[in-house]
Amino acid sequence: MNSKENNKEEGGAEAARVPDPIDGEANQTGEGEGMKRAAAKQLIERYYYQLTNGCGDTNCRNAYCSSCPEFCFRQADRNSLALRAIDLFRTKVKLCDYQPNKLRRPSQDSDEFSGKNGGELKTKGDKPSTSSTIDAETYVSNIVSAFVPSVSKVTYLTEEKVYSIIDDCKAVDDWSKLIHTIGSVFNSPDSLILSFRKIVSDKNRKSPTIADCSSKNASPQSVEMEVAEKSDTESMKSDSECDVPSPVRKKLVSNISLDIEGLRRCFERLMDIPGHPFQSALINALRSLSKAVEMDIKYHNALKRDPNYINVFLIVFEIPLLHSPEFIEHAFPVFCRALGHLSLDGQVLLARVLSEYPVNRLREMLQALQQLVTVKVINGDGQWGQQCQLNDDDGIVGAAKVMKILYYANILGGKCDSSELVEEEKRLETLESQESHEFLQGAVSLDKELYQAKDDPLAKELSARASDCREPLIPFEEFVNEPLNDYIDISTDYAYYRAESDLKFSFVTHNFILTTASKHMTMYFDNRIRMLNERRTSFLQTIIHGAPPMPYLKLCVRRNHVIEDALISLEMFAMQNPNDLKKQLFVEFDGEQGLDEGGVSKEFFQLVVEKLFNPDIGMFTHNEESNLYWFNPTSFENDGQFTLIGIMLGLAIYNSCILDIHFPMVVYRKLMGKIGTMEDLHEFDPTLANSLQHILDYEDDDVEDVFLMNFHVSYHDVFGNNLTTDLKPNGSSIPVTASNKEEFVKLYIDFLLNKSIERQFKAFKRGFNMVTNESPLRMLFRPDEIELLVCGSKVLDFNALEEATEYDNGFTAQSTTIRNFWDIVHAFPETEKRKLLQFTTGTDRVPVGGLSKLKLTIAKNGPDSDRLPTSHTCFNVLLLPDYDTKTKLEERLLKAITYSKGFGML
Repeated sequence: MNSKENNKEEGGAEAARVPDPIDGEANQTGEGEGMKRAAAKQLIERYYYQLTNGCGDTNCRNAYCSSCPEFCFRQADRNSLALRAIDLFRTKVKLCDYQPNKLRRPSQDSDEFSGKNGGELKTKGDKPSTSSTIDAETYVSNIVSAFVPSVSKVTYLTEEKVYSIIDDCKAVDDWSKLIHTIGSVFNSPDSLILSFRKIVSDKNRKSPTIADCSSKNASPQSVEMEVAEKSDTESMKSDSECDVPSPVRKKLVSNISLDIEGLRRCFERLMDIPGHPFQSALINALRSLSKAVEMDIKYHNALKRDPNYINVFLIVFEIPLLHSPEFIEHAFPVFCRALGHLSLDGQVLLARVLSEYPVNRLREMLQALQQLVTVKVINGDGQWGQQCQLNDDDGIVGAAKVMKILYYANILGGKCDSSELVEEEKRLETLESQESHEFLQGAVSLDKELYQAKDDPLAKELSARASDCREPLIPFEEFVNEPLNDYIDISTDYAYYRAESDLKFSFVTHNFILTTASKHMTMYFDNRIRMLNERRTSFLQTIIHGAPPMPYLKLCVRRNHVIEDALISLEMFAMQNPNDLKKQLFVEFDGEQGLDEGGVSKEFFQLVVEKLFNPDIGMFTHNEESNLYWFNPTSFENDGQFTLIGIMLGLAIYNSCILDIHFPMVVYRKLMGKIGTMEDLHEFDPTLANSLQHILDYEDDDVEDVFLMNFHVSYHDVFGNNLTTDLKPNGSSIPVTASNKEEFVKLYIDFLLNKSIERQFKAFKRGFNMVTNESPLRMLFRPDEIELLVCGSKVLDFNALEEATEYDNGFTAQSTTIRNFWDIVHAFPETEKRKLLQFTTGTDRVPVGGLSKLKLTIAKNGPDSDRLPTSHTCFNVLLLPDYDTKTKLEERLLKAITYSKGFGML
């Protein structure tokens, strides 16, 4: 390298400390300005050569060097790379060490720097050079002179500008100006950041002076915009970077710099234009914008560097045409993919802003995302399978990631439990966990890391849980996408989830989009893996230590003593090794032949439930009005009995058995760590809830004289004796008045739903957690969905069952006996339909997902005879003789389903 080149390299290194002349901070003296401009050109030259030719190092790890395998601008043309070189210079991105000094000049007829590809670099007076190379400094000088003016002066839109452009175009009946403006502004994140900004009304802020404008070589309006931008940025930073809990933050939307209402008015004006001539330009601009946004998010951490970057996302979400087929096909998927790369901090900020949006705006955003997913799924019909999964489609994955931000915004903006209540629930959960650990101390446990359910990072940062939200802005059901659930391969999706790789997307971590049936199947796979793990461990123990093989949780019970036998066996398992409860359940009735493939377990659970919830036992009380059962606070049963009942409930979920249990929703909420409140009482005991609400609504001051109540509660024990408990110290002597009535109602409900049954429910929950503590139950399901897992669906759709039924051994859907069978069944009342389900499947409950998930099979069992229909409840098979008449079929079927308990009924 000659001395001139050495000096150039040294000058480039020195220039790294020179202020950026593009930002208007050059020295006012001609000599200083020239030196700094020359230094800037040299650095830009190096950046440009690095982007086009690379440093030559095959092991380069600089994402802004074309020699790097992960080069982020590989698809960009040289026009774009020239702009990127200037941008890299301004942000002072790291340069590779080795840089050649000459650049290859593109051929004269190349259109890379012609008007064909984004801008004319040559001026009218330029003459093409015959040399194959030119001096790099001269070449970059042309780039700077051609592009710097457009870069340094960013175009932006305001409400007034949009109105003015629309009026101008309408006057001449030519929309070219509007099309060009929209295309140029929506093409650039920098333009959108400055567009549609709020007017800052700060009386203490002085207007820009002529000196300010001359020093910055800008107009007073642009300087004012810059001042406003700095003010808004500081405001955003002060809100987004503070550690104040989210419930304390109020009116976050008012703190962002975007004029949302003005933006919506502008879009309304645009939508009034006949034919929407700007639509194609907007689509193309958004595609280009999405690529820039993706790069800014992935490599520049744009939102952290400039909180106003959130304006880009909000502006795009406000576009009314997002639902249109053209946007769904070309622009929206690319933008969702870019937004999917948003950092956790950015997701938190965006979720908090969206949580204060009106419900109709959130619903429109959600509908656009759902439409995108649905179109993608349906258009791919026939290709989804082993070779192509929904998880690998960028459009679907991007929409799901954006929908996740919207989902938590929906929770934040809804009616949630108070922060004080949530903190109290966390405290009680910690205490219960410690007590459970002491209860199970010394027992062998599974590897916690293997099955520990992972908390969602976004939910954790926002302190937002679905169980804490009583009434979301949008019902949770609207986030479910039915077409996606019809095509998704749950086994593959679960494998992606267990792989814990950032390269594979799993809907398990975005389960709000899944139906309860799909989530149930996910948990089924998780449970089966744990069962297999326990089975393998049992065999290893047999081989190594010679212990007797116990691969299953086997219960042998007598039909007449099912409760005693079951509770004794489960107590032994729970005390000796709680992990045995995670083995696959096999039940055997003493003296009866039958191999348990699921049907015997179903009958076992049904018998246990019938006996345990018998009011004569006294463990539960029954509310006649709501037909719901509640824990008896005066029960004489010890804690172990309630623990074993919790184990039974956990085993039912773990082994996919549905129970006929009528608990109020508050039980499932309490199992998820919640505390019972007034809202829960309305379902459990409507009369009492209305009475307490009447006290709260009473506005006169004579509460003490009208209601004649003190701070105590009266109730009856199992023998009918009247018991009284004070709600606070010396409560029987403290009257309820207008000033303390709210305290009375709060204490009354807390006593009824929490304190009075604290001992019983704590034992019940401990037993439940012994089976389900390491499953993804809490992560996947809301309390109302857990009730569905336990009790099944309440909808008896026998038309769906008929469509899903298969036929065997000579029967078809058109057989006379089959047609008669369905005519008879559809005419049955609900009680008889449930008996038929009990007879054929072992339970009268509808599985999660409806009767279409039942997989019933009707097989021909010989010619006409007097034999009763029979069934294999383990496999949901109904054996039906080919009866000659419809009357005989109905008579035989009714007798079979009425007297069907036990084995051997033929």
